[in-house]
Amino acid sequence: MTGHGHNEHNGHGHGHGHAVTIDADRRYLGGALALIVGFMAIEVVVGLAAQSLALISDAGHMLTDAVAIILALVAMRIAARPPRGGFTYGLKRAEIISAQVNGITLLLLSAYFIYEGVRRVIEPPHVEGLYVVVTGLAGIVVNLAATWLLSRANRSSLNVEGAYQHILNDLFAFTATTVAGTVVWLTGWAQADALAALVVAALMLKAGWGLVRDSGRVFMEAAPVGMNPAEIGQRAAALEHVVEVHDLHVWEVTSGYAALSAHILVTPGVDCHAVRLAAERLLHDTYGIEHTTLQVDHAPERPLPPGEADVHCADPHGPAHRGSSAV
Repeated sequence: MTGHGHNEHNGHGHGHGHAVTIDADRRYLGGALALIVGFMAIEVVVGLAAQSLALISDAGHMLTDAVAIILALVAMRIAARPPRGGFTYGLKRAEIISAQVNGITLLLLSAYFIYEGVRRVIEPPHVEGLYVVVTGLAGIVVNLAATWLLSRANRSSLNVEGAYQHILNDLFAFTATTVAGTVVWLTGWAQADALAALVVAALMLKAGWGLVRDSGRVFMEAAPVGMNPAEIGQRAAALEHVVEVHDLHVWEVTSGYAALSAHILVTPGVDCHAVRLAAERLLHDTYGIEHTTLQVDHAPERPLPPGEADVHCADPHGPAHRGSSAV
């Protein structure tokens, strides 16, 4: 007897209230995007006029903020599309592709600003410190306004939270730029501008590496951070009547959307469906995994002869976890 179990719970509602929330989120994100893009254009012009690398690097950081918000808006629309054709999960992984692109962009920009920052520390150009201070203070105000708008949106959405963290991170960059501009303005020490640009580049490097690393784990079908497949297999094998758990796979479809599949062998004569329900309950309550596909079969009544393959799993992947019911 073979029992096949599938359990999926979708936590997103589709009622009128949910649509209103999505529309409000789009308005908040759209308002923050308009603020950032408008100020970014001004910052590039002032940065070039003042010969301030710190301002130009800040503008580069704001460009990634704008991209993060645009991707969040696009992901909201894509995530709402139902699966169709060959895309059986829908287009949920579009968020991961955008995170990878965003991360690589941050890494490339940080490399450029590190190169330029070091060059300007060695050969500092004349920098108009007052322009940098005024623009930096204005940038702090703009970022505070954008942060406030995004804080009103639904931050339980990973897209919105990612954009929010981007802009919050940019506040540190503007603070460093403003301090550097004040030093240049009051003391004439032009290297302060380049040092501030290096601080911004370091922030971009950290954020970029985090995005590339985390999105890379999803593309490589790695288990979600904090989930240990061996532990999950052992816990499932410890359930009553379970003989063995193998071919266990756990991965992320997209951020916060974990999925698991496994083959479970149970004591001959036991109700397969009851064991499947117990396993699903364990996975949901302990690990928060709501999308599971479990194949539950009775274990062979006699051990297989040497060299004879299991008819169900001729080539099982990963370790086999033996249960207390194993003989």
